[in-house]
Amino acid sequence: MSKTKYSPPLTITPVIVFFVAEISEVLGRLSYLESLPRPLRLNRANRIRTVHGSLAIEGNTLSEKQITAILDGKRVLAPRREIQEVRNAIQAYDRIENWIPYKIKDLFACHRTLMRGLVDAPGEFRTGGVGIMAGKSVVHVAPPAERVPALMSQLLQWLSRSQLHPLISSSVFHYEFEFIHPFPDGNGRLGRLWQTLLLGKWKHLFFNVPIESLIFERRKEYYASINKASAKGESSVFVEFMLKIVLDALKSSITPEVAPDVTPEVKKMLAILKGSMSRKEIQAALGLMDEKHFRQAYQQPAVAAGLIEMTVPNKPQSRLQKYRITSKGIACIGD
Repeated sequence: MSKTKYSPPLTITPVIVFFVAEISEVLGRLSYLESLPRPLRLNRANRIRTVHGSLAIEGNTLSEKQITAILDGKRVLAPRREIQEVRNAIQAYDRIENWIPYKIKDLFACHRTLMRGLVDAPGEFRTGGVGIMAGKSVVHVAPPAERVPALMSQLLQWLSRSQLHPLISSSVFHYEFEFIHPFPDGNGRLGRLWQTLLLGKWKHLFFNVPIESLIFERRKEYYASINKASAKGESSVFVEFMLKIVLDALKSSITPEVAPDVTPEVKKMLAILKGSMSRKEIQAALGLMDEKHFRQAYQQPAVAAGLIEMTVPNKPQSRLQKYRITSKGIACIGD
């Protein structure tokens, strides 16, 4: 007699469907960015924001400037524990792409990296009871320690075979992980990192999207959504919250520059650019017949403003010349 496979309780709400569609639309417009080299300074800045956000939620007081100094190997005057938390988190996010999200050994390895020097037995499940506090009140009592190995095994097995959209399954995992609270400490930062891992394995650009930074900014809503989900006995409220966070973080990460004022003509051209396109292809997509008008009203202003770039910049008149949108141009589309 076969046993019914475990599946976390979840209601797919219209709000969830809406956010998945919105995020997918943004990713569709920006999918080619995965094949383009991103500036190292932007990757670094987003990584610092990620580390700062995830640790600040847990009470770490170090600023982004101090975290940058630690990353550069400079001396920082701060509590030793907080410096250790930062060093651990930097190492964990540096290794994030190497972990397999369905493997318990990788979950343990990540916990050891995050909590080295901070707890007695990093990388081991808790052996006692634990409650989640909000001020002086207990808002959640986690399952007994003896149930943790089985619960985590079920959750990872479900994750490995789930047919849900990765945006949804990663959010469900995040909630269920926090509900189980499998480790004595570090569950919050590990749960957030693991959702980033799941999203990054789906779409690589998520490895450089500072989701944790926005969670920190909206941490009251974050904890409230966990509590509401626990009260309902299923995770839809939390999934809705996380999808909104993902959407906003994606937009803020991919469009870091301040979008300049542009003419309606240029903005229209930016919206139709897909990958690299020749002048004739762009004109055809816009339905324009007059080449001079196209160059003066569309192409030249966009190039001058750094909104599009040439694929053969050293030979502007090359017959192979094409144009592609820049991150600055993407910012205009996101407005």
